[in-house]
Amino acid sequence: MPKLPPAKLLLVAAAALVDIDGRVLLQQRPEGKAMAGLWEFPGGKVEPDEGLEQSLIRELKEELDIDVTEACLAPFTFASHAYEDFHLLMPLFVCRVWEGTPRPLEGQAIKWLRPVRMGDVPMPPADRPLVAMLRDLL
Repeated sequence: MPKLPPAKLLLVAAAALVDIDGRVLLQQRPEGKAMAGLWEFPGGKVEPDEGLEQSLIRELKEELDIDVTEACLAPFTFASHAYEDFHLLMPLFVCRVWEGTPRPLEGQAIKWLRPVRMGDVPMPPADRPLVAMLRDLL
């Protein structure tokens, strides 16, 4: 059997922002992006010169206009998923403290959901397994 070339590895850091009522913020991928319309945890690609936490702090500022410190990001779990043209590795951090009110800056919709309700919204395949872990945590 011929050996397949290794899939491109994509490293993405994501956050489960948890409010005082135990709800988690999800954002909807906007039109024009891959997997448009699906709901996901906020975050984004880790740049070559960044650490995971620094990347996530930057992405949360760019996407939601909130300020997060590294001390407020607790490593929780990760997703590993093989998409057709790349392999996604996505560490998920839990964050309960930030400055500012999350507001969508990149054309995405946002909503707060309890983990038990997250199964009601369509999510990318890599995000979906993380929901059960959040339900157990919260």
